[in-house]
Amino acid sequence: MRVHRLTFAALAVVAGLSLTACNSDDGAAQSDSSSAPSASSSAGGSDSGGSGTGGSDQVGSDQAGSDQAGSDQAGSDQSNGNGSDGKGSGGQGTVAGTGSNANGKVGKCRTDELEVTATDSTIDGDTEGSVAVTFKNGGGRDCTLAAYAGVDLKTNQGELSAKRTGQEASPMVLKDGKSVSFGISYPLNKSGGSGVRITGLVVTPPNETKSVTLDWPGAATLPVTDGSGSPVQVGPIGSAGQGG
Repeated sequence: MRVHRLTFAALAVVAGLSLTACNSDDGAAQSDSSSAPSASSSAGGSDSGGSGTGGSDQVGSDQAGSDQAGSDQAGSDQSNGNGSDGKGSGGQGTVAGTGSNANGKVGKCRTDELEVTATDSTIDGDTEGSVAVTFKNGGGRDCTLAAYAGVDLKTNQGELSAKRTGQEASPMVLKDGKSVSFGISYPLNKSGGSGVRITGLVVTPPNETKSVTLDWPGAATLPVTDGSGSPVQVGPIGSAGQGG
């Protein structure tokens, strides 16, 4: 009986050792199994952060998101009138001001763009003689004329410069194909003497240096003066006639 008990006890120990070994193997297998995903996860993280396909896809996705955000922002700016289509307050001002006379976009009239003529405008009974000088714009564009033109008379005693009447006048826009006139007044020679003979008229458009020489259409002579000043006066642009 003692021998059987010892045998059973020995079998129980062997069985316990075998069970322990099995459990140990199962635990190691489970440990190995749980560590495998960790290694795989590590490898996947390396791909997404490096130069591999996963990293490239991630960067492309971020870039697409950034582009989408920029597009949304541009749309928002446009709807608020801040875009570059000129519908905002700044763009509208730029478009409205282009070529505008009010904004000083019209250049001055050049001598070569003007047809200059002179006619006698003296009326019977006037105490003074008068000549009307006309500027016709033939330059193919609108242009501006300042208040006074330059006027000189050529005489047998030298050149005589006309003085301004002093009338106030503002610069004006002369439309292409249109005309405007100004007047020259001078004393009539009623002395009975030969006087000062007029041989020509020199006209210089406002703010120009190039002049035009015309035949003098008025009285042939001026009375002799004492040299105290010019007896010839020039009016501002628009002071003769209504233009056309």
